[in-house]
Amino acid sequence: MKLAIGCHVSIAGGVFNAPKNAADLACETFQIFSRSPRGGPAAKLTGDIIAQFQAEMKKYNLDTFVIHCPYYINFGSSNPRIYHGSSAVIREELERGSSLGANYVMTHLGSAKDLGQEKAFKQAKEGLTKVLKGYEGQTQFLLEIAAGAGEVIGGSFEQLAELMKPLVKFKAFGGICFDTQHAFASGYDLRDNEAVASTFKKFDKIIGLKWLKMSHINDSKVELGERKDRHEHIGEGLIGEKGFEAILGFLHKNPKSAILNPKSVVFPLILETEHDKVKADIKILKILRNKVSK
Repeated sequence: MKLAIGCHVSIAGGVFNAPKNAADLACETFQIFSRSPRGGPAAKLTGDIIAQFQAEMKKYNLDTFVIHCPYYINFGSSNPRIYHGSSAVIREELERGSSLGANYVMTHLGSAKDLGQEKAFKQAKEGLTKVLKGYEGQTQFLLEIAAGAGEVIGGSFEQLAELMKPLVKFKAFGGICFDTQHAFASGYDLRDNEAVASTFKKFDKIIGLKWLKMSHINDSKVELGERKDRHEHIGEGLIGEKGFEAILGFLHKNPKSAILNPKSVVFPLILETEHDKVKADIKILKILRNKVSK
């Protein structure tokens, strides 16, 4: 069991290029879009492509990766095509993830501005249930905390707990992807040991730490509670290295954390920072991990 550090990498030229792209950045795990995040049909995953991908995973000694759903997912849309399409695309991503051997598929949930909070949440829970009903693959589904901007769905622990209610009965529901920048922008302090302990105590009370399965680990360009999605390189933002040392220390040492669950092999920590310095971000996180594990 370990905290595995990596980042989002490109699949340009074919999904089978992702493991090498990850290895070139010294990743221990990685994240991809398996299709264009902006729209259009997904490239078919043939048997040859899947075999090539798995061979590259083995070649670069990688055994963990995750898939991020496209940006256009919106369970709060008043447009039936967008709403039903969101369920269909996520289900397709889960099936594609199972074919490739992904650990998790995670998604943002969209905005309630069309329908209002009550109707949007009802619709979102129905759409998310539709995603998992009848799905028998191995890749698990995660909800990602949002940055809390506007009428975004899923910007608080309370909202995520509500959205989870109809999903926990499905074995394919894994839990939550905790994005450090999104959480910080939504008002959850992560800047030191005391703040981290307080934030995860709230998470445990409202959601349960057993549902914490991975993290997008990004510093923040914006202040605590500013409700904007603005990622920054590790140590250059307003969470700071002290905050990330506290986060990694909590994940490593807390007995309720999913990382210490015997059923968990790896807890992915995925950077979503610009690639100009992402290799440096990975190095910093590895140093901090080594420090807290002593």
